[in-house]
Amino acid sequence: MADRKPITSWLTDMDGVLIHEGTPIPGADAFIKRLRDSGLPFLVLTNNSIYTARDLHARLNRMGLDVPVENIWTSALATAQFLDDQRPGGTAYVIGEAGLTTALHDIGYVLTDHAPDYVVLGETRTYSFEALTKAIRLINGGARFICTNPDETGPSAEGPLPATGSVAALITKATGKEPYFAGKPNPLMMRTGLNAIGAHSETSAMIGDRMDTDVLAGLEAGMQTFLVLTGLTGTADIDRYPFRPSHVVDSIADLVDLIDLPDQADRT
Repeated sequence: MADRKPITSWLTDMDGVLIHEGTPIPGADAFIKRLRDSGLPFLVLTNNSIYTARDLHARLNRMGLDVPVENIWTSALATAQFLDDQRPGGTAYVIGEAGLTTALHDIGYVLTDHAPDYVVLGETRTYSFEALTKAIRLINGGARFICTNPDETGPSAEGPLPATGSVAALITKATGKEPYFAGKPNPLMMRTGLNAIGAHSETSAMIGDRMDTDVLAGLEAGMQTFLVLTGLTGTADIDRYPFRPSHVVDSIADLVDLIDLPDQADRT
């Protein structure tokens, strides 16, 4: 196998890598600081579409993780970018929170329940029977079905919660229509993120805690992949998949020294 080029840009998942249930994972602050000191392009990614990038910046900042707004990329932003490319100035019926509705407003979309071009499903803690029924009827009436991410469950202090993928399955069962998922593991989210920071997959790395989303997305986008064991995947789970990460490490703390500072550029 040919040697990989040096890593000059980094993408990392958020939950399970940098934070866990609202608490920073040891080493996350040092990792983010090292990235910022290096001047290398980087993104913190999340499949969660509830929050805007500005919201996430504030939440991370309260935890001691100083991530600029422009370095945060969500499945809501990836979904909006996709829709803007596909059908600029379109219309959508949206089930989701501010992260998704703001992203769609920012690209000039009109949110409506009257013959929309798309039904867009995102994350929310208040899925309503009425909204789901309306979505089903609109899809049966010809609206295209888009979903921010396929995650079936999400984390909480009380345990796993049903997430976007589970609700999408309900809608699919009722309509017979499969959604297009814009978030991980769709490499679209990675490529649009790389484009946003002017990076190239050959010299980029993806860090995540899940084989089925983070590692798969990084692999399909052509990046090096790092699996950390501080989230949902343990060492015993890796061999269940037909693909492997480039590297497996205990936590984000093990990756700090891999980031070259400006005066270390000739180290590799």
